[in-house]
Amino acid sequence: LLLQADINIMKRIHFLFLIYLSFHCSQVLGQKINPVIVIHGGAGVIERGSLSENEEKSIIAILQVALDSGYAVLTRGGSALNAVEKSIIILENSPHFNAGHGAVMNFDGRHELDASIMDGSNLQAGAVAGITNVKNPILAAKAVMLNSPHVLLSGEGAENFARSEQLELVENSYFTTERIQKSWNNSKLQRQKGEGLNPKNVYKFGTVGVVALDQDGNIAAGTSTGGMMNKKYGRIGDSPLIGAGTYADNETCGISCTGHGEYFIRVGVAKEISDQMAFGNKTLDEAVQYTLHKKLTGMNALGGLIGIDKSGNVVMGFNTPGMYRGYRNQDESVVRIYAD
Repeated sequence: LLLQADINIMKRIHFLFLIYLSFHCSQVLGQKINPVIVIHGGAGVIERGSLSENEEKSIIAILQVALDSGYAVLTRGGSALNAVEKSIIILENSPHFNAGHGAVMNFDGRHELDASIMDGSNLQAGAVAGITNVKNPILAAKAVMLNSPHVLLSGEGAENFARSEQLELVENSYFTTERIQKSWNNSKLQRQKGEGLNPKNVYKFGTVGVVALDQDGNIAAGTSTGGMMNKKYGRIGDSPLIGAGTYADNETCGISCTGHGEYFIRVGVAKEISDQMAFGNKTLDEAVQYTLHKKLTGMNALGGLIGIDKSGNVVMGFNTPGMYRGYRNQDESVVRIYAD
């Protein structure tokens, strides 16, 4: 009888423990994560004194708007994917960056735009390259991801797809700004004189990118660019290439890059960082520092990147004098331009 009583007591204890464990696990599984967002507007020869006071204030202001708008999506329970889209559209519509309105010109004086986006929850991705008439290339990239069986569409085919998706189309001249036209005119004059391009013009990268972590723990990343000034032959850089300029995986991190694309492509920078975390047990910061300062080699291997890991840690790394960048979480909101 005593033995049977002990058994019954143990069964009751076990039953109560299972109830507690079930409740505790449901609480943990249902717990929301504090959202985080990080943005960049390009890295390059951005030194103190290279911008006027008005330019500096204007750039900081639009970076803050993009940051706050994306963060608002996250705090309302929106997805990381939608937050990335929201912030990048704002940056594409600004004349201060090499993306959308304000994108650089190719050798022929036209604009060819690239963009990509990736969902870390399922590794779905979409990208477009060499498009000339889609107002917001990031929307075309997202449409490729969600509404096509493909990852990357280019040129006229991508434009026809965007038209079928009823995305807003514009004349190529929409992307031209007075600043970009002047810069292209100066570069053309230099070419005619047989002079090399001014590095301060060539390496002031203005590619834009956003990485976000939402309340459900999902990571997304996106990148948009006009590429390189005076590019020829349909050149495509790293920005629309998944694994080179953009990558997102809930198990590791999300990354968006900016810089001299040829070097980022050769290393596969975005995926390289994720792999170092997954297989080398490196932290996000360790992987970024190693990749930027050890893996990227060559005198023109210049640029930077932003990233968020699954715990919400943020990096904003670069090997240039400056990078337009910022991040926001529940504790702080930061926007910076220069290295110091």
